[in-house]
Amino acid sequence: MIYFLCKIYLISILTGLIYGRYENKASTPPNIFIYISDDQNQWDYGAYGNPEVSTSGADRLAREGIKFNNAYTSQAICSPSRSQLFTGLYPIKNGCMANHLPVKNVKEINSLLKPLGYEVILAGKGHIYPNKKFKWSKFFGKEKSRQIPLNKVEDYIKNTNKPYCIIFSSDYPHGPYPKETPYLDIDLSHDPTTAVGKGQNSSFKAGYYQNIKENNIQLEKTISMLSRLNVLDNGVFFYLSDHSLKGKWSVKETGLKIPLIVRWPKIIKEGISSNQIVSVIDILPTIIDIAGGKSYGLDGKSFLSILKGKDKPIKDYVYGVATRQNIQKCYVFPSRSIRDKRFKYIKNFNSNEVVQNNLGNNEKVNKFIIRGSNAFKQTPHEELYDLENDPFEHNNIALIDSYQKVKKKLEIKLHDWMVEQGDFLITHKMPLIKPTFHPLDRISKFNKINSSLEGILESKDYIPVHY
Repeated sequence: MIYFLCKIYLISILTGLIYGRYENKASTPPNIFIYISDDQNQWDYGAYGNPEVSTSGADRLAREGIKFNNAYTSQAICSPSRSQLFTGLYPIKNGCMANHLPVKNVKEINSLLKPLGYEVILAGKGHIYPNKKFKWSKFFGKEKSRQIPLNKVEDYIKNTNKPYCIIFSSDYPHGPYPKETPYLDIDLSHDPTTAVGKGQNSSFKAGYYQNIKENNIQLEKTISMLSRLNVLDNGVFFYLSDHSLKGKWSVKETGLKIPLIVRWPKIIKEGISSNQIVSVIDILPTIIDIAGGKSYGLDGKSFLSILKGKDKPIKDYVYGVATRQNIQKCYVFPSRSIRDKRFKYIKNFNSNEVVQNNLGNNEKVNKFIIRGSNAFKQTPHEELYDLENDPFEHNNIALIDSYQKVKKKLEIKLHDWMVEQGDFLITHKMPLIKPTFHPLDRISKFNKINSSLEGILESKDYIPVHY
């Protein structure tokens, strides 16, 4: 009798495993979709309150998922922001602390997801270096028309039987901007970041809005394609922009704050939002968590708990980095920032207030240090903002006595983070970063320098770097 009962029990277990009725059965991990827009302000979406733009694709994702109101990149520029997404590390630690710089020899999204059974596909804009570092399962480069090659992605999905993470990397709404657009005939006044709450209509803004519209068309095609292939509702869809446009290159809220929307049917409630602080570096750990893995040694923290409805903090601080080197208008003017739930502290390390302390024995380097400081004469050494009452940093309270304790606490936390990251500002007085595209001492249509400065810098004038 006992033998018979044991046999029945064994058969029931095997049947349960076959038909997936036991929780310890490894369920098929969901596919991951990531759509990255390029240079789009957080507030330039219908879902974030802009009535003037065509963003129905992102708005739909927000209606059917969760919208994060306090999502950040730590560096408001293309390559460094992507480096955070693809490594889960801040850009100083991963090596891409200025635009176009290569990532160090660190683990990246492919090496972290492939052991979990995923293929990783990048479709569209790359803008992450070095190419050989990123071992994409497939890379479908953007077409001459600036469009993501969705036909190639569709063919891939039809012919794969593995779980996958597909990154749709848009070239929009990044310039160039069209000069002819119907938006020229529309009053484009929405801009909550200005002191009076209204922006200015201009041909630039009209062209920017037109590119937003083009991006929206592409996003809707992406969503439609995934829906047609019956994979949209069985996957997790992350939508974000690499950074906001208005404060590009800076550590201001108008650069670091980004849109982040996540759709995951049956897991995420529809039409909800979160005010918790999250960062681009947190997306990769979240994906690893979703895939059933564990992330070790990353700066980012998984926010899977928030996606599942537990709206509790995953971190106390987010940090910001600006170098303003290796860009078209390049200067020596590094800044760092930290924000907690309410306050944000910024330190500008080469402000006019402290520039004399940054000068050394190298007169050639000193000239560029002074030039950088003079380019931002009105920017103070320290800034402190109450983001709860001043969300776009109009009222600097750094010198007010009643806020000195808050400022000191954030300053110490920022310094500790810089040390932990191996920040070059800790070990070098006022460093010049070896350029890969835009030398400080080269005259161009963007970089207007005195002819006496042209070509005077040598390799020894730059700090040691990993590339």
